[in-house]
Amino acid sequence: MGLKIHRRTTRVAYSIIASGICAAMVLAAGAAAGAEASLREFSLPTASSNPFGITAGPDGAAWFTEVAANRIGRITTAGAVTEYPLPTASSQPLMITPGPDRNLWFTEIGVNTIGCITPGGIVTQHPLATRLSEPAAIAAGPDGALWFTEPTANRIGRITTAGVFSEFSVPTAGSGPYDITAGPDGALWFTESGVDKIGRITTAGVFTEFPVPTADSGPYHITAGPDGTLWFTELRAGRIGRVTTAGVFTEFPVPTAGGGPDGITAGPDGTLWFTENNKIGRVTTAGVFSEFPVPTEDGGPNDIVAGPDGKLWFTDQVGNKIGQLTAAATGPTGPRGIGRAAGQDRAHPRAGHQG
Repeated sequence: MGLKIHRRTTRVAYSIIASGICAAMVLAAGAAAGAEASLREFSLPTASSNPFGITAGPDGAAWFTEVAANRIGRITTAGAVTEYPLPTASSQPLMITPGPDRNLWFTEIGVNTIGCITPGGIVTQHPLATRLSEPAAIAAGPDGALWFTEPTANRIGRITTAGVFSEFSVPTAGSGPYDITAGPDGALWFTESGVDKIGRITTAGVFTEFPVPTADSGPYHITAGPDGTLWFTELRAGRIGRVTTAGVFTEFPVPTAGGGPDGITAGPDGTLWFTENNKIGRVTTAGVFSEFPVPTEDGGPNDIVAGPDGKLWFTDQVGNKIGQLTAAATGPTGPRGIGRAAGQDRAHPRAGHQG
């Protein structure tokens, strides 16, 4: 079922070239000997903008959302920032992804809208028909459309690049679908933070749900891994999870207790990179960890993406900055994960795990 809705298109842009912006830089040692990375953070021109989602754009830059400032931002690999105010007040842009049309697509959780911005700064807004659905995360699907989560409406949404919507109700009530990504199997995979499940939806709208073994784990962000599986963060359990397309789970406790793993992405080095409280973490597909503190004291890294320059880029909500990480070396640390299939009743070791 598709619904054609009204589109509002306008051009709104101004740029602030940030060649003079202060950038903090540190050389951070990982949790293991021999693990090093250089981290830089670029302060944003707009104070208290609350940078949240970030993605690699088709133009060789990173694009990000500024929830509190009601803007979409762009940063070059050299640190030059451009900001684009959105036409609708208090739209609260949240997550962002490149589309198949070489534009950037984003959710506007405050006004129930899916937005699109061209690399040149032309903004188009597509209001959802379902009221108060609060679209959160968004990803490009294998069918040439964009797929997004609706936590409040408990639905998965789909929008074509022409603005035609379809919506699919998640089978489990109150599931709280949050993040979503394209999987290696031609389906979309998403987290169900409210009921501790990982969901799968085909492009035809057929659902499968897999319970996460750890209770009250809080599955949050999810990404396709380099090993043909899906990797996700467990915000409340302090773990990084892995699930195969057949629904077999492995969970790895993060070395730092209470780390609160949040965003996650596949890195250019064949590992997974994630954000946590005041740190950037790295985990190999075998479950070996390294952790790197961010330059800003008490910083709040949120989303993370592999950039076009082979580096990792992340948002720092608390510091109001965009961060860049260059991995110099890697080293092993931390425990191995315990493999188990969904639904198996087997205890996990609690080393490095809070709650």
